[in-house]
Amino acid sequence: MNITVVGLGYVGLSNAILLAQHNNVRALEIVQEKVDLINQGKSPIADNEIQNYLTNKDLTLEATTDKEHGFGHKPEFVVVAAPTDYDDVKDHFNTVALESVIEDALEYAPDATIIIKSTIPVGYTRRINEKYKTNNIVFSPEFLREGKALLDNLYPSRIIVGEKSERGQAFANLMLEGAIANDVQVLLMDSTEAEAVKLFSNTYLALRVSYFNELDTYAETKGLNTKAIIDGVSLDPRIGDYYNNPSFGYGGYCLPKDTKQLLANYKDVPNNLIRAIVDSNATRKGFVANQVLAKEPKVVGIYRLAMKTDSDNFRQAAIFDIMREMRAEGVEVIIYEPSLNAVSFEGYRVLSDINEFNLTSDVILANRISEEIEEVREKVYTRDIYNEN
Repeated sequence: MNITVVGLGYVGLSNAILLAQHNNVRALEIVQEKVDLINQGKSPIADNEIQNYLTNKDLTLEATTDKEHGFGHKPEFVVVAAPTDYDDVKDHFNTVALESVIEDALEYAPDATIIIKSTIPVGYTRRINEKYKTNNIVFSPEFLREGKALLDNLYPSRIIVGEKSERGQAFANLMLEGAIANDVQVLLMDSTEAEAVKLFSNTYLALRVSYFNELDTYAETKGLNTKAIIDGVSLDPRIGDYYNNPSFGYGGYCLPKDTKQLLANYKDVPNNLIRAIVDSNATRKGFVANQVLAKEPKVVGIYRLAMKTDSDNFRQAAIFDIMREMRAEGVEVIIYEPSLNAVSFEGYRVLSDINEFNLTSDVILANRISEEIEEVREKVYTRDIYNEN
């Protein structure tokens, strides 16, 4: 099939590569640098599998910034992965960029089925079809990890399409065709339920992060062994020994905004837990900041802004709130982040030499421990119990 993918972040690019194994894919992106890298077989994001496929696989994939060219091969599907950041003032996702892409798709490829991969509020697909007087807009949630986005498309936990129709099944089949796993469950459901699946899934993950973080807060405050407690708790098969490593708080592009959006969707609906998940994250970041401030450092070093191993994405990282709180208390905060090609970032000094960083810092905050800071382990504050992602 001819397919257009719009937006080449980790969601859009991983989908484009997956589909380009067996289809003609044109990928539309506004950033020329990304387009050039992809057309040269180089990944613009840190993802080993994406780089491997761009280098070694026979893909029919062309990236472009030209709308007419991007839509010009009469695509049967347009996959949209535009950003939908959360607007704290309006209390819902900002869907302006998404709707701009939808309008382009309706203009340039009016017969195409538009598949939204962006995360959206519950009820959005129904409203947007009504707004544009069409029935060609379908939601299909993604469940991908930063740094492992293509891997999660090759071995998907499930494929969900928000429409019970032949074209809904056809798109699911395209995703299955590109996957390596052959036992993937496909669910076709109404769009509103599919939207809810995405938000409730990510909010549950945020709840799990918050739970083990609050367990760790209790253990650290009371002088207990966090690992021993988590090991004991996690051996219950109903809980499981996974996704239980404490952190500085949940962050990244998805969990903070998705939990807030779900809470906004709960307006006029009784709840206690959803609100608590959002509040718990703020409490955890405040606790971490206070633990560091209690050491009375003059200089605090932030080892990596990217909070996840194998990712170079630090949008909405939990560490930023902690950094702001320490700076407000008069502590100098410096950063070691190899992906930053700058001497400063948002007013913070950036050091590119790890040895200088280690020597300059009185305390080093590391969400995840690394060999680069093992030699100054006595300076490191981390809640990384298992030394893993």
